[in-house]
Amino acid sequence: MVSAEIVMEERDEPKKIECIGKMTQMTQEEIMTNTKTVVQGLEALKNEHNSILNGLTSSLELAVNAVEKAQQAVQQQNGDSSVVEEKTGLVQKSLEMIELGLGEAHVMMALASHLQIVEAEKQKLRTQVRRLCQENAWLRDELANTQQKLQASEQSVAQLEEEKKHLEFMASIRKYDQDVTGDDSSTETKQDKPKQDDPVVDLFPDDDTEERNTMSPTPPSQFAQQVNAGYEIPARLRTLHNLVIQYASQGRYEVAVPLCKQALEDLEKTSGHDHPDVATMLNILALVYRDQNKYKEAANLLNDALAIREKTLGENHPAVAATLNNLAVLYGKRGKYKEAEPLCKRALEIREKVLGKDHPDVAKQLNNLALLCQNQGKYEEVERYYQRALEIYESKLGPDDPNVAKTKNNLASCYLKQGKYKEAEILYKQVLTRAHEREFGTIDEF
Repeated sequence: MVSAEIVMEERDEPKKIECIGKMTQMTQEEIMTNTKTVVQGLEALKNEHNSILNGLTSSLELAVNAVEKAQQAVQQQNGDSSVVEEKTGLVQKSLEMIELGLGEAHVMMALASHLQIVEAEKQKLRTQVRRLCQENAWLRDELANTQQKLQASEQSVAQLEEEKKHLEFMASIRKYDQDVTGDDSSTETKQDKPKQDDPVVDLFPDDDTEERNTMSPTPPSQFAQQVNAGYEIPARLRTLHNLVIQYASQGRYEVAVPLCKQALEDLEKTSGHDHPDVATMLNILALVYRDQNKYKEAANLLNDALAIREKTLGENHPAVAATLNNLAVLYGKRGKYKEAEPLCKRALEIREKVLGKDHPDVAKQLNNLALLCQNQGKYEEVERYYQRALEIYESKLGPDDPNVAKTKNNLASCYLKQGKYKEAEILYKQVLTRAHEREFGTIDEF
């Protein structure tokens, strides 16, 4: 009976293996359920085999005892003993197979549990990625809204500046009428006033004197122009560049400076220190430091940017001229006019060579150079530079361009400092007359 049961169990083994093969086509949950069922069956089969083995062991002990009592039936009992030993070996072999099956089943269950944990972590990471994507989209929307508000603010500021210019023009007309009627009481005050002005004002034609005295941040349009001059901002830096300009123009240097430093660190890791993009970020950070009156740090950064641009772009690139001009402006703000003049002259030479001698950027550089010479008392050179800049603006931009009036005003200021009042009067009349004609039409001469 025991032998028949063992044979039946051995025949069932291939069927179980075949069932396990079919389980590979099931889902993970079905595989786990079936594996648990198989484990239970194997445990039951193991217990049954242990019972059979215990029975066979008892039979073998009885056979040995019978041999000791009955010497006559030794051969028959030995035969029975050998049969029992054979059955015991088969049962033990079957038990080993069952143990092996149980071990494999436990391995499968452990592997399935591990896969479940991995899948849970995967789902968690997917959820985090989706959340980050949503936050990124929200930040982009916020940035777009902020940029729209910034544009609206800039338009409002431009409108206010136009209104301010109109009011100043009307005030100038009244003062001019007083001068014509013979009121000379304020002549000395007017002549002395240019001496009290900030000598670096004209290096920043878009900044007001009052803003400079209160250390106001550089306006966004001028800040961007100083950074971008001669070199287009790469796409990967454009968003960061706009953010830095926005924060710097608002005076939020505690945000703008770390942004620049982090960008510099990332760029140097990916592209190396000697890369034009690194020079661009150095230029931006230098202008932020300049607005904070950290002139030493700004000068070091601009010199580093200049070396990189000369090495990568060439010594006659417009970006090199822009950096030289920024350095000249920095020295001018510190009163180091002699050190600033050669930098400004070199920037002028580069722009003349690359852009042509009649380009408006050349005229702008001439204005800056004229101011540096004026602060050193070199009035002949000042007159020459202003007159040449005036010719470029009138020929390229037209007589009604604001730069024409500004240059005439600068030249008139130079005449006043030399005591050339008639020449200054002619220029002031031209400026006022042209402005009045644009606003109100032609007027009769006095």
